[in-house]
Amino acid sequence: MKTETDFIRGVRGKLFRRQAEMRLPIYLDPEIESYLAERAAKKGVRLAELTNGLLKQAILMMESVQ
Repeated sequence: MKTETDFIRGVRGKLFRRQAEMRLPIYLDPEIESYLAERAAKKGVRLAELTNGLLKQAILMMESVQ
């Protein structure tokens, strides 16, 4: 490994994009993922669509209890 790195030709902000959207990965337990994938396939929707719908319902239920 180098003891020093030369950034003399570096350009500040070259790869920065203000409008870039960061998407967080969500890791499901294997048995939950397989269950939801089967349900999504039966309904003819994407796994992400089904999962987001379920999470939205859970959020509404939690907020209604408060």
